[in-house]
Amino acid sequence: MLGKAFFLAAFLAAAAASAVSAQDFKLSSTSIAEGAQLAPTFVFKGFGCDGGNVSPQLSWSGAPKGTKSFAISAYDPDAPTGSGWWHWNVVNIPASVNTIDLAASGNGRMPAGSVELTNDYGVPGFGGACPPPGEVHRYIFTVHALSAERLDLPRNASNALAGFMIGASTIASAHITAVFNR
Repeated sequence: MLGKAFFLAAFLAAAAASAVSAQDFKLSSTSIAEGAQLAPTFVFKGFGCDGGNVSPQLSWSGAPKGTKSFAISAYDPDAPTGSGWWHWNVVNIPASVNTIDLAASGNGRMPAGSVELTNDYGVPGFGGACPPPGEVHRYIFTVHALSAERLDLPRNASNALAGFMIGASTIASAHITAVFNR
């Protein structure tokens, strides 16, 4: 009986330590802020929108022990598609990286080894906000700390497959939810 109690206590202590480290994992940005309207710089150019289509600066800290790589996603759950809209998916960001510079996407300035997947506009890299007129949409920028050093995704992986693979390897995640309307 003592053995079971010991293992249960050890399991609960490990779970609590994991929860604490996950709470320490933070995402910040000099470009976007929680609950704030996205600037025109981060709006798509096309589909009736006329923005800069620039990827935001992102930084993170407090990655949990066991992190072997990172992934970034930007997702609009409010898109009228039935499945949301993927604005950005980046995988295989080395564990030594903790920042993505402003306008890094599509300019050869992403971290070495990282892979930008095709967004739901049909082009690789970041695709800015562009909701239907009159609607406020949320844009969830998330950094995922992964237990895998790299995700072996097919060259033209769908965002759903990427989301599945990212989710299967996520140790912790941190996000900023910005909004936009036009």
